[in-house]
Amino acid sequence: MVGIMKKWLMLFLVAGLLLYGCSNEETENTSRSPKKPETVEEKETVARPVELQVLAQDLRIPWAINKTNDTFYISEREGAVVKVENGKQTRQEVVFEKPLANAPEAGFLGFILAPDFHETGKAFGYYTYQDQGQFNRIIELTIEGNQWREAKLLLDKIPSGNIHHGGRLALGPDGKLYATAGDAAEAELAQDLNHLNGKILRLNQDGTVPNDNPFENSYVYSYGHRNPQGLVWAEDGTMYASEHGPNAHDEINIIESGKNYGWPVIVGDDKQAEMESPLFHSGTTTWAPSGMAISDGKLYVATLRGNAVREFNLETKETKEAVSGLGRIRDVLLEGDQLYFVSNNTDGRGIPQENDDKLYQISLSSLGE
Repeated sequence: MVGIMKKWLMLFLVAGLLLYGCSNEETENTSRSPKKPETVEEKETVARPVELQVLAQDLRIPWAINKTNDTFYISEREGAVVKVENGKQTRQEVVFEKPLANAPEAGFLGFILAPDFHETGKAFGYYTYQDQGQFNRIIELTIEGNQWREAKLLLDKIPSGNIHHGGRLALGPDGKLYATAGDAAEAELAQDLNHLNGKILRLNQDGTVPNDNPFENSYVYSYGHRNPQGLVWAEDGTMYASEHGPNAHDEINIIESGKNYGWPVIVGDDKQAEMESPLFHSGTTTWAPSGMAISDGKLYVATLRGNAVREFNLETKETKEAVSGLGRIRDVLLEGDQLYFVSNNTDGRGIPQENDDKLYQISLSSLGE
C-alpha cells in the first residue's frame, strides 16, 4: 500500500512540475488568450484562400523592404541587401565601418533608399555594432556594382542593450529622416530627454539636428517609448508608430512633435496628465508589431508574435488579421492595391517553413471585407 501511495505521489509531483514549466515557459511562438482592450474591437478572423504570390525566398532574417520601379531592395539582419528584380535575387554585400553586434534582435536593421537614389546610389541604414561596448548608429550608404559601403556617419553612440534596439528608418513628408530607438531594456531612459533611448528621432538627411525639432539642439522628436518598430504617415500628414509593450499591451500611436508616450509610467488604458495613451493596444494578448503601411483609412501592420499582417480600421477602431498562416511578419509595403510583406521565421524565434524567409505579394482587393 505504501509503495502504491509513493508511486502516485511521484506521478503527482512530476505532473505538477510539467504544468509549471509549460505555464512559465514563454517564447515568441506561443500565444495567449486574447482579452479585448477597451480601445479595440477584435473581429473574428475566418480563414479563406487569397491570391498570394512569392516574389523571393531563402532570405536571411529580412528586416526592411524598399521598392523602386519594379526592383526590391531588402535589408537582412546578418549584414546584406537582397536585390529582387525580374524574378532574380542577388545578395549584395554591405561593408560597415564597425562590426555588427550579434545580440538578440541586433544587426543591420533599418534601411531606406534616398529620394535621389537613382542619381546618387545613396541610402540610409541603422545598425547595431560592437566597439568597446554596444551601440546603434545611423549612416549613409552608397552602392557600387553589387556592394554597399558605409559612406557617412549621421548619428552615433545610440546606447544599445541585449534587446530593444528600435531600428526603423523612414523619410517623412517633410523630407526629414526619422528613426526609432528602443529603451535598450532600461525603461527609465525613455523618460530622460538627455538620452536617445526610448525615443523617435528626427534628423536632417545630412545628419544635423533640424532647427524646428521640439527640443533645442536635440534629435528627440517624441519620447516615452519602449521599443518602437514601425513608422508611417497618412496622406493628411498624420504620423503613426507601432511599439512593443511590456508583457503584451502593444501599441499603435499617433505621434506628435514633443509628446510623451508614457513608458514606463503608463501602459494600455492608463491615463496620466501630459502623457499620451495609445490609439490601439493589444490588451493582454501580444502582437509584437513591426513595419507599417497605410491605405484608405486602414493601417496594415506586420506582427511578429501575432504571426500576421494585421489591419487597423482608423474610422471604426476595429482590428483583424488580414493575412495569417505564414509565421512571423517583419515589414510591409503598400503600392496602390498591392501589399508586399516579408516573413521573419529565421530570426531564431520562429518556426521556419520551407525556403523561408520570403517576400510575398497580395492585392488588398483579394482580402475582402
